[in-house]
Amino acid sequence: MQSLLDCPAMSQTAATDTASDAPDYGEALLALCKAGGDPLRLAILRVLSRDAYSVRELCEILDNSQPGTSHHLKILANAGLVVSRREGNTIFYRRDYQPLLPALETLQLGLLESADCLALEPAVEQRLQAVRAVRAERSRAFFAEHAGEFRSQQEQIAGYELYGPGTAELLAASQPEGGALAVEVGPGEGAFLAELAPRYRRVLALDSAAAMLERAREFAGERSLDNIDFIEGDTATAALHDINADCVVINMVLHHVPSPAAIFQDAAAMLAEGGMLSVTDLCSHDQSWVREACGDLWLGFDPEDLSQWALAAGLREGPSAYLAQRNGFRVQVRQFFKGRGPQ
Repeated sequence: MQSLLDCPAMSQTAATDTASDAPDYGEALLALCKAGGDPLRLAILRVLSRDAYSVRELCEILDNSQPGTSHHLKILANAGLVVSRREGNTIFYRRDYQPLLPALETLQLGLLESADCLALEPAVEQRLQAVRAVRAERSRAFFAEHAGEFRSQQEQIAGYELYGPGTAELLAASQPEGGALAVEVGPGEGAFLAELAPRYRRVLALDSAAAMLERAREFAGERSLDNIDFIEGDTATAALHDINADCVVINMVLHHVPSPAAIFQDAAAMLAEGGMLSVTDLCSHDQSWVREACGDLWLGFDPEDLSQWALAAGLREGPSAYLAQRNGFRVQVRQFFKGRGPQ
């Protein structure tokens, strides 16, 4: 990484920036330094390293008052270190890796990386894990109870016929020769496995809900897809360590998982150099009824959310497509690459 003492910021380009509508360089620099000058704010950045949390959740994790937490979040937001997003009546915060000015990128990334080196107090870590566990259990319980209704629930939002062919087409264009190993996270009833099995020598189907995994297994058996291994667990399971996959596919899963950012980190670790992460999911929407009806934890995602999580996981952006809106929902199909990949 470039030394923080180097200052390309005050080149002629940066001087032009400060004369335009961009924030004043000095003010932006001071805001960034101020934001990093408080232990609670650094703890907030550390907690936000792999996920987005609401103010209520951050208060619970850090054992801090709502006014105090909101005050610190405002300072972090003014410095460009966090960004907020409203879902229904709840506002969630996540890290922002895009600095207020390009000249401050090295300092901002250095600050975030340094925050990652902080060790959370044991009590804070316990409360953080408790919040994550509540989210995960909500998702697991829903799919354990409603596995037989998966297709009808999915069709209320975006049925497989809307996104499946487009996702398969984009994948085939990026990896026309297929490869040795593909992983599908959350295969649902297994429809996309029929796209992967003929093109990759081995396929891993991963799901934390045993009932859903069994439905995918039945689908594969009916179609004689005999090169698929079924794994019950999440993306952090030990069975996926050091697998060097050519591609990881995550279709309509992120809005159900407690930590989408963590999925990107785990998927990046699964990929071989040059491997591809294919993500299909909902764009942001305001239809909160899906939380109860379909078990959604998140009301879709802004494209920038996925881009930021990929960047933080060390992935670079590839092709994307945005599918026609149906029933008030729009679907984004995105690809990200580890290291080299098609331009």
